[in-house]
Amino acid sequence: MTTDSQSRPADSDSGFTPVSDAGPDEAVAGPALAETHQEPEPQAASGAATASRPAPGIAAYWAERRHYLQNIRKVPELRQKFVQALAIYILRRALWSFGFFPVFIAFWVPFVLASFNPVVLVGELLPALEAFLNANPEVQANTISTLVIAWLSIGFFFLVFDFVLTPFRSPYQYEADVYMRAWELRNHDQLPDKV
Repeated sequence: MTTDSQSRPADSDSGFTPVSDAGPDEAVAGPALAETHQEPEPQAASGAATASRPAPGIAAYWAERRHYLQNIRKVPELRQKFVQALAIYILRRALWSFGFFPVFIAFWVPFVLASFNPVVLVGELLPALEAFLNANPEVQANTISTLVIAWLSIGFFFLVFDFVLTPFRSPYQYEADVYMRAWELRNHDQLPDKV
């Protein structure tokens, strides 16, 4: 026991360094492998940052479109055209929803119930009309209010449905589309394939 304990310090004093079980090639390759595994991290980070940033051509396209829309909104002629187009759009949708659909349904449903026979339809409507005319004013008022509520409910339903199916097309957007088509032709080389 004494001999072993004395020999170990002697070895340390002589400068002898114990060698690990791994060979010299593995010992040298260890830091290299660590560096190799650490290299993809900045590349992945840079790739994520690049993916989060929009392409320069697309950013320039939308910036130019926003700038052009801001400029044309100051033009009085286009503003008047926008107001006229909006008024015509709302009026057309209202007439279509409140004028056509309620009247069509009021005629079509009884016509279907009468088996598409106009004689039977008239024969069923005349007694109801006579009963309405001979009723007291309170009953007539209740009947009229019921018909008005039914007409408005049908009209509002088709109005919302029509707004969803046929949205308003602004003259500003049309002018911007025309301008951006010309802008794309001028800057075709700087834009990606799909803008």
